Amino acid sequence: MENLKEYPISLHEIYKAKKVVSAYMKPSPLIKYDGLSQLLGCEVYVKHENQNITGSFKIRGGINIMSHLKEAKVNGVVTFSTGNHGLSVATSAKLFDIPSIVVVPVGSNPVKIGLIKSAGAQVIEAGENFDEAAKVVAEINETKGYYYVHPANEPLIVNGVGTEFLEIIEDIPDIDAVILPLGGGSEVASGVSVLKSISPQISIYAVQAELSSAAYQSWCSKKIIASTNQTFAGGFATGTAYDTTFNIYRDKLDGFVLLSEQEILQGIALAAHHTKNLVEGAGGSTIMAAWKLREQLAGKKVVLQFSGSNASPDELVKACELASFRDGKVF
Repeated sequence: MENLKEYPISLHEIYKAKKVVSAYMKPSPLIKYDGLSQLLGCEVYVKHENQNITGSFKIRGGINIMSHLKEAKVNGVVTFSTGNHGLSVATSAKLFDIPSIVVVPVGSNPVKIGLIKSAGAQVIEAGENFDEAAKVVAEINETKGYYYVHPANEPLIVNGVGTEFLEIIEDIPDIDAVILPLGGGSEVASGVSVLKSISPQISIYAVQAELSSAAYQSWCSKKIIASTNQTFAGGFATGTAYDTTFNIYRDKLDGFVLLSEQEILQGIALAAHHTKNLVEGAGGSTIMAAWKLREQLAGKKVVLQFSGSNASPDELVKACELASFRDGKVF
């Protein structure tokens, strides 16, 4: 089998991935919200990746890589995940009739674990965090000979995820800026690969949690840095940046925003208030990032990405309790 981890990442390959992905899912909605536009002082559109099958953008990458692994006739796949990546691997592997194992940290979001099991994967709980779970995957990979689907260092996943940006640019070719949550970086890397290739003037901003800011620190220093990983928001809870994705976005982001835990919860509440969508922490983070960037974004046409919808009931309750806004305005 060819080394899929050395597969090229490019606009051309993302167009090829679109043919694969579109056979299994429809384009996600891209909707303009007047309330958010008034709140943030710009023309706001939301790309609803939270409404995809599995409730996350990650299914796009899962479908693309599984199509290649099916052709390669692998014995099965294994990965580690705090939720959405694992759900994508489980669901897409089932679509292509490939056995799957997902290792999750002990105490992970029970909603996501339940969904992963329902999708047909074997779930193993091990390790205290995202990074410790990765060590267990390596052992399974060695003993069973399964393909290790890394959540970030996987070019075919990046190419698959990039299909969402083809949809955006086809629907609204004159956008000025896009804001994306950044964890492992597959989405930001694919956004850079598409948008900066087609329209280099489009600004791309990333957002991450203050308590899990390894990607931000890496971006600032221009080298990969490992750091503490303590945010509740699993969608961007990582303790390091990753080579494949970091090398793409390192020099091409126009800005980076960090959010406190309370600000992340506030984003969940604002998403519910203005769009009637329930999103997870990373999903609603782009609203709060746009609030912090409102001077730079004033009067511009901006796309906020809702990356996922798989919040736990506890997170939703906390968001409602801690959110500080009145009449849809942030205070």
